Amino acid sequence: MVTQVAIAILYREQKFLMQLRDNIPNIVFPGYWALFGGHMEPGETPDVTVKREILEEIGYIPPTFSEFGCYSDEKTVRHVFHAPLTVELSQLVLNEGWDMGLLTPAEIRQGICYSAIAGEVRPIGPMPQRILLDFIDKGIVSG
Repeated sequence: MVTQVAIAILYREQKFLMQLRDNIPNIVFPGYWALFGGHMEPGETPDVTVKREILEEIGYIPPTFSEFGCYSDEKTVRHVFHAPLTVELSQLVLNEGWDMGLLTPAEIRQGICYSAIAGEVRPIGPMPQRILLDFIDKGIVSG
């Protein structure tokens, strides 16, 4: 069975908000940087899911959301949205994950980023990296 998820590209000042996933062996990509979002509940649409997940995970409600695209593989359909992050990082509450941070395009291209909480450099998940590189290359966020 294919899993349906909705995820968000949240950006502020040419940087992208990412979650360092918990380092728990039984989850997908433990200890990797990824985008915020999650599984769609029965009867939920992707836009409702992404808003619910962002509120649950970091206590944030973006002023607007726009669709970016859909990324599928044999296990997962990822509905991707994007929105500006209009608050400071310090105003967010991390309710899920090990750490969060605003990553630069250079860090995303490199595929790794340091986490002060983890105390080490951690990899960016391959699919979140691909999605963000596609987003950066489309030039939707200008500065």
